[in-house]
Amino acid sequence: MRAAAGDKLIVEGTYGGDNRREGLIVSVEHADGSPPYTVHWLDNEHETLVFPGPDARVVHSV
Repeated sequence: MRAAAGDKLIVEGTYGGDNRREGLIVSVEHADGSPPYTVHWLDNEHETLVFPGPDARVVHSV
């Protein structure tokens, strides 16, 4: 997985009651774009350091 600041991170809910989460990647720790990422979550306005799992995908900004 590779990302850049400004890309969107989408994490799909893997369990019955889990919701899909979307966030904006605000910073990338490594020059090659590999995780972890600092993500600003759109649902609650919090920022967290994220190590994306297999249920996550990056949507690159244009």
